[in-house]
Amino acid sequence: MDHVVKTIGRVALCVLALGVAGYATLAYALLPLGALVHPGMRLTFHAHPVGIYTHVFASSLALLTGPLQFSSRFRQRHRRVHRWLGRVYLGVGVALGGLSGLYMATLAFGGLTAKFGFAGLASIWLYTGLRAFRAIREGDVAAHRKWVVRNFALTFAAVTLRIYLPLSIASGIPFETCYSVIAWLCWIPNLLVAEALFNRRSGRSQM
Repeated sequence: MDHVVKTIGRVALCVLALGVAGYATLAYALLPLGALVHPGMRLTFHAHPVGIYTHVFASSLALLTGPLQFSSRFRQRHRRVHRWLGRVYLGVGVALGGLSGLYMATLAFGGLTAKFGFAGLASIWLYTGLRAFRAIREGDVAAHRKWVVRNFALTFAAVTLRIYLPLSIASGIPFETCYSVIAWLCWIPNLLVAEALFNRRSGRSQM
């Protein structure tokens, strides 16, 4: 039963990650910039297209390459591909996505609360990516895996953000208020879930 739940969870994670990455890539490649965002955000998008496009496409690349890295079968059969995908994930997806995200956070819609929320996400995303890179360079595979899981939990904020946005609109609460909360809600629970999984596994290993 536990194996079935894990399989369903992995499939759902992959489908959601690939779906959001595909949606974002197509939407920003084919539609006018800012066409699908709140009207209050469009001026910022139009004034900073390089930052927006860099963040969207780099983050989408992280979403596309991340899930495959967690497959133990794939790692064992294609070690060189795993390493190269890891470099792309961390060196392009996380590094460029995080740096551009940190820049765009200073311009975020929703006031200081939203700015600090998205800045926190970008900063910790970059930090966990750096720790994952340093761990594998030092040969500490166990630490590398933990930091990568934390990092991808933050990458997955792109998915949870897009789950909360329509829910916030349906709630009838002013978007400005909801967006400030979502700036934190899209990533903190993800990180807590990752830490809970670590604690669960360590508890099992001690039994």
